[in-house]
Amino acid sequence: MKRIYNQLPQVAFGILLALSLKERHGYEIIKQITEDSDGKIKLSPGALYTSIKQLNEQGLIKEVEHTEDIRRRYYRLTEAGKKVLGHEVAYYRTSVELARERRILEIGYGTTI
Repeated sequence: MKRIYNQLPQVAFGILLALSLKERHGYEIIKQITEDSDGKIKLSPGALYTSIKQLNEQGLIKEVEHTEDIRRRYYRLTEAGKKVLGHEVAYYRTSVELARERRILEIGYGTTI
C-alpha cells in the first residue's frame, strides 16, 4: 500500500529524531529533544507518552526490553519509522533550500543559514 505523506507533528518528529541515534527511555528522549532544539522544546512527560503511544500504534517505534535496566521502558525506531523520518527530513531539506533561494532566511532574522 502506498503511503500518502503527511507531515509529522513537531513532538513526533523530535521523538523519531532522538531515537535515530539509539534506543532510549522516556527521560532520555526528553533530554535529547531539549538538546536538539537548543532548549526551545521542553516536553512534559504527559505530552511525551501520548506521542509515544501514537507512534507505537502507527508502527513507527517499538518498545524493547533492556536486561540491564528493567525499571524503565525503552523505545526504538522501526524500519517504518526510519522511512517516515527520512521523508520528513527530505521535506525539511527541500523547504530550507526553497527558503534560501527566496532569501526568506535573511528577512527579519538578521542571519543566514
